[in-house]
Amino acid sequence: MNVSAATGILIPFIGTSLGAALVFFMKKQLRQSVQRALTGFAAGVMTAASVWSLLIPAIEQSSSMGAFSFVPAVSGFWIGTLFLLILDKTIPHLHMFADTAEGHKSKLQRTTMMLLAVTLHNIPEGMAVGVMYAGLLSGSGNITVSGALALAIGIAIQNVPEGAIISMPLHVEGKSKPFSFLGGVLSGVVEPIGAVITLLVSSHLVQVMPYMLSFAAGAMIYVVVEELIPETSEGKHSNTGVIMFAVGFTMMMILDVALG
Repeated sequence: MNVSAATGILIPFIGTSLGAALVFFMKKQLRQSVQRALTGFAAGVMTAASVWSLLIPAIEQSSSMGAFSFVPAVSGFWIGTLFLLILDKTIPHLHMFADTAEGHKSKLQRTTMMLLAVTLHNIPEGMAVGVMYAGLLSGSGNITVSGALALAIGIAIQNVPEGAIISMPLHVEGKSKPFSFLGGVLSGVVEPIGAVITLLVSSHLVQVMPYMLSFAAGAMIYVVVEELIPETSEGKHSNTGVIMFAVGFTMMMILDVALG
């Protein structure tokens, strides 16, 4: 792994850590309307990243298959979707604003299950960054240094509010600021770990890189539809989440096209 890949893998984790650090500077929990807006933004970034950074490159890398160049993208997308579905049904977790936990029944505390929810959310993001850098290092397809960096930066941007959404409620519930900060940071640890594992596996499976790219896309879209969009619509009806979704989508699209 070179310096460029190591830096790119760490960038999303840095974004989460910066967001978690807001607990040291803000006294109150983010308003529900603000959390909805930030969640909508994250959904937009992840959707655009899935399309522009993962699915389109997967189809382009399969161009030799002619009219069937969609097969790896569709196959990988469904495998990624089913993979997240299994994790969602297995890991006990609690989504923001929800009263009922999902996954296997557990006696874990509410804050712990909220932390697990964000961790589950971060798994496909780490995989996406890992597979992009695996493609870059292997020289497969049209993945460039700037394109991989654009994905890492886009995910990092939407990770900032995610870190705050974890650390600040922990402090409001009575946890110390250092403990709350640590909780926010830990929610993002899975990203570099997942990225490194995916990179190591993908680097030995260059021939199935289109499947790996679309696998990450399917996993991210699952998170968007199952978790983020419902949270964006929670509570009093508002168009803020929709507008922020569009902002996140266009920002990620601009990053990918301008840098890619």
